[in-house]
Amino acid sequence: MTAQAVPQQAQPYDATLPATPVAPAPSAESAAALQALRAVRAEVAKAVVGQDAAVTGMVIALLSQGHVLLEGVPGVAKTLLVRALSASISLDTKRVQFTPDLMPGDITGSLVYDARTAEFSFREGPVFTNLLLADEINRTPPKTQAALLEAMEERQVSADGESRPLPTPFLVAATQNPLEFEGTYPLPEAQLDRFLLKLVLPLPTRDEEIAVLQRHAQGFDPRDLAAAGVRAVAGPEELAVARAAVRKVTAAQEVLGYIADLVRATRSSAAFEVGVSPRGATALLQASRAWAWLSGRDYVTPDDVKSLAKPVMRHRVRLRPEMELEGVSADSVLDSILGAVVVPR
Repeated sequence: MTAQAVPQQAQPYDATLPATPVAPAPSAESAAALQALRAVRAEVAKAVVGQDAAVTGMVIALLSQGHVLLEGVPGVAKTLLVRALSASISLDTKRVQFTPDLMPGDITGSLVYDARTAEFSFREGPVFTNLLLADEINRTPPKTQAALLEAMEERQVSADGESRPLPTPFLVAATQNPLEFEGTYPLPEAQLDRFLLKLVLPLPTRDEEIAVLQRHAQGFDPRDLAAAGVRAVAGPEELAVARAAVRKVTAAQEVLGYIADLVRATRSSAAFEVGVSPRGATALLQASRAWAWLSGRDYVTPDDVKSLAKPVMRHRVRLRPEMELEGVSADSVLDSILGAVVVPR
């Protein structure tokens, strides 16, 4: 499907979510912000081939004030995608390479003794930024992973009895390799639930891989995005206007009931030990509202909900061990639930 195509009826997100909706802007007030955020995909595409759905998911997270977990095997441009997105939206960005010896204070900051004043002062960690790239987050132990819990949920860091607010906007974009690879630690359930979306980056198609090789043969350097022509097309002002517009997107009672039915179906499914939490239900609503606005509407449809259901829910459920042994995946069970729950019309 091309970037301009919009399906008549949305299918599951990972398969067919358009990268750039083309419906008209919902209001004159947000038209400039909508155009700017739609232009982000074109800028990211200058550095990243394919992965259009992941780019759209990142924009949805920014609009929803959520966080994103990017999963894929090494080499599928997870880190490059986040860096390109950062370059296309003028936000302060910092990167933390998660390693087994990383300490919580290396992320949040710590008290430092100043010999000149004989006092302790707080030195801010890299979490004090707009976009935090938590690279290979599952390569550090759970104690350090948990250092992000307060920051992700409450947008603040507490140290020495004082709470310090984080900048606005604040987004954690974490990358991880599949858990079956060596040297990784599973993320705690409490932290997984704080990610708005989990986006799975697939291996490129043959044509996409040829396009990647052609770019490198022509001198493309992934470490120099400016040379690739990636420029900022949106900033905090456009993002603030867009977020305000998303908050005005409405959802009918039938749509709210559909969201509730979906998450409750995960809790009663025999395939899951743990179903989607109430936080997951609100996350699905938030993401659906953002996607509706990007699509040029001021109301949510059931197809919006279906489009975002898997990336919102797949990391909030836990399969029973016997289902894993049979090769059943969370996505396949969610597909069954999406097919079984009655869609309001």
